[in-house]
Amino acid sequence: MKITHTLVAAGLSVLLGQAQAQTPSATQVRSWAAACANCHGTNGQAQPGMESLAGVNKDDIVKKMLDFKAGRKPATIMHQLAKGYSDDQIQAIAAYFAAQKK
Repeated sequence: MKITHTLVAAGLSVLLGQAQAQTPSATQVRSWAAACANCHGTNGQAQPGMESLAGVNKDDIVKKMLDFKAGRKPATIMHQLAKGYSDDQIQAIAAYFAAQKK
Protein backbone atom coordinates (compact mmCIF):
# COMPACT_ATOMS: atom_id res chain seq x y z
CA MET A 1 0.00 0.00 0.00
CA LYS A 2 2.76 2.43 0.93
CA ILE A 3 4.59 1.78 -2.36
CA THR A 4 1.39 2.49 -4.33
CA HIS A 5 0.90 5.82 -2.52
CA THR A 6 4.53 6.72 -3.15
CA LEU A 7 4.22 5.89 -6.86
CA VAL A 8 1.01 7.89 -7.17
CA ALA A 9 2.57 10.86 -5.37
CA ALA A 10 5.65 10.66 -7.61
CA GLY A 11 3.48 10.49 -10.72
CA LEU A 12 1.45 13.51 -9.61
CA SER A 13 4.67 15.39 -8.92
CA VAL A 14 5.91 14.74 -12.45
CA LEU A 15 2.57 15.79 -13.98
CA LEU A 16 2.43 18.99 -11.94
CA GLY A 17 6.01 19.78 -12.89
CA GLN A 18 5.18 19.34 -16.56
CA ALA A 19 2.12 21.58 -16.27
CA GLN A 20 4.19 24.30 -14.62
CA ALA A 21 6.92 23.94 -17.24
CA GLN A 22 4.36 24.63 -19.97
CA THR A 23 3.39 28.02 -18.52
CA PRO A 24 5.84 30.56 -19.94
CA SER A 25 7.43 33.07 -17.61
CA ALA A 26 6.98 36.79 -18.13
CA THR A 27 10.61 36.91 -19.22
CA GLN A 28 10.01 34.25 -21.86
CA VAL A 29 6.95 36.05 -23.23
CA ARG A 30 8.88 39.36 -23.37
CA SER A 31 11.61 37.54 -25.26
CA TRP A 32 9.12 36.25 -27.84
CA ALA A 33 7.55 39.72 -28.14
CA ALA A 34 10.98 41.34 -28.59
CA ALA A 35 11.22 39.61 -31.97
CA CYS A 36 8.40 41.91 -33.13
CA ALA A 37 10.30 45.11 -32.27
CA ASN A 38 11.97 45.54 -35.65
CA CYS A 39 8.65 46.32 -37.31
CA HIS A 40 6.22 46.99 -34.46
CA GLY A 41 8.51 48.91 -32.10
CA THR A 42 9.72 48.31 -28.59
CA ASN A 43 6.81 47.09 -26.46
CA GLY A 44 4.59 47.35 -29.54
CA GLN A 45 4.89 51.14 -29.86
CA ALA A 46 5.69 51.44 -33.56
CA GLN A 47 7.12 54.35 -35.48
CA PRO A 48 4.81 56.17 -37.91
CA GLY A 49 3.98 54.04 -40.92
CA MET A 50 4.08 50.74 -39.01
CA GLU A 51 1.27 49.05 -37.09
CA SER A 52 1.48 49.52 -33.32
CA LEU A 53 0.50 46.55 -31.19
CA ALA A 54 0.57 48.22 -27.77
CA GLY A 55 -2.87 48.33 -26.19
CA VAL A 56 -4.53 46.47 -29.07
CA ASN A 57 -7.26 44.01 -28.06
CA LYS A 58 -5.74 40.58 -27.38
CA ASP A 59 -8.38 38.72 -29.38
CA ASP A 60 -7.78 40.95 -32.40
CA ILE A 61 -4.04 40.23 -32.31
CA VAL A 62 -4.65 36.49 -31.89
CA LYS A 63 -7.09 36.42 -34.82
CA LYS A 64 -4.67 38.24 -37.11
CA MET A 65 -1.75 36.04 -36.11
CA LEU A 66 -3.74 32.83 -36.61
CA ASP A 67 -4.97 34.15 -39.96
CA PHE A 68 -1.36 34.87 -40.99
CA LYS A 69 -0.29 31.43 -39.76
CA ALA A 70 -3.05 29.68 -41.73
CA GLY A 71 -2.44 31.76 -44.86
CA ARG A 72 -5.89 33.39 -44.69
CA LYS A 73 -4.43 36.89 -44.41
CA PRO A 74 -2.05 38.12 -47.10
CA ALA A 75 1.34 39.31 -45.90
CA THR A 76 4.87 40.01 -47.01
CA ILE A 77 6.55 38.32 -44.04
CA MET A 78 4.03 37.85 -41.19
CA HIS A 79 2.68 34.60 -42.62
CA GLN A 80 6.18 33.12 -42.33
CA LEU A 81 6.87 34.55 -38.87
CA ALA A 82 3.52 33.45 -37.45
CA LYS A 83 4.22 29.83 -38.40
CA GLY A 84 7.18 29.89 -36.02
CA TYR A 85 4.92 30.26 -32.97
CA SER A 86 2.57 27.77 -31.35
CA ASP A 87 -1.01 28.87 -30.75
CA ASP A 88 -0.21 29.12 -27.01
CA GLN A 89 2.77 31.36 -27.74
CA ILE A 90 0.58 33.57 -29.93
CA GLN A 91 -1.93 33.86 -27.08
CA ALA A 92 0.84 34.83 -24.64
CA ILE A 93 2.40 37.38 -27.01
CA ALA A 94 -1.00 38.92 -27.76
CA ALA A 95 -1.72 39.26 -24.03
CA TYR A 96 1.68 40.93 -23.56
CA PHE A 97 1.01 43.55 -26.25
CA ALA A 98 -2.57 44.10 -25.13
CA ALA A 99 -1.27 45.00 -21.65
CA GLN A 100 1.17 47.62 -22.96
CA LYS A 101 0.34 51.33 -22.92
CA LYS A 102 -0.48 52.88 -26.29
